[in-house]
Amino acid sequence: MGAQLADGADLAGTEGVTLPEHVRRNRAQWTRWAPEYAERAARAWAREEFTWGVWGVPERELGVFPEPVEGLDVAELGCGTAYVSAWLARQGARAVGVDVTPAQLETARAMQERFGLEFPLVEASAESVPLDDASFDLVVSEYGASIWADPYWWVPEAARLLRPGGLLVFLVNGTLSVLCAQDEEVPPGPELRRPYFGMHRFEWPEDDSVEFHLGYGDWIRLLSECGCEVLDLVELQAPEEGEPHVYPGLPERWWARRWPSEEIWKARKL
Repeated sequence: MGAQLADGADLAGTEGVTLPEHVRRNRAQWTRWAPEYAERAARAWAREEFTWGVWGVPERELGVFPEPVEGLDVAELGCGTAYVSAWLARQGARAVGVDVTPAQLETARAMQERFGLEFPLVEASAESVPLDDASFDLVVSEYGASIWADPYWWVPEAARLLRPGGLLVFLVNGTLSVLCAQDEEVPPGPELRRPYFGMHRFEWPEDDSVEFHLGYGDWIRLLSECGCEVLDLVELQAPEEGEPHVYPGLPERWWARRWPSEEIWKARKL
């Protein structure tokens, strides 16, 4: 399997597999959202510089990824249209994109053809990845598996895929942002609206999707139990100026200037 993927072949991993209820729901919802993200895909793929999150904080300012990424084996879990994998591949990484939604992978393949950049795409849930143990130097998720898959399943999978010393890097909504959120269509305000203790599964009345968010202690314990040590927690602050984001349920700039609306976790497998 590893050699086949290294040659750029795709792997369909969900046929005949019984997926958990939340995975089926999220795949159906992302199938409905896929045309909207297909419209944005070309712009994301065309970026020469990688930026993090909805506020576009440049990687060169944060230094989250190892340097250089050239020659590293990288798995992106919940890759969507695979623009993160595309940027890493341009830097010389051997990237593999994993996503459970065929419509998203269809857009990723269209972008590969349009931009002349080929790397393997695997149709599978991040909670059960059909790839070999200890075969990657870096596992990354930017608003993919990191919020749409159950962390008590996908984090152990990420750790399984990593070689000793390999890095797990993932971006999630800021914990305060989640706690201050009223619903999926209204941006967070300055008041806490949800309990911190017991954070895990979140559902919204506007659609059928299921999100997962943990508190800081739960993230640290989970990563530790999976044989990883936390190296950094980067709390993103929105820049003073710039284009507004297009997500109605996420914090506005004034909020994200005062409190972290997004967080990047970085851990190393021991």
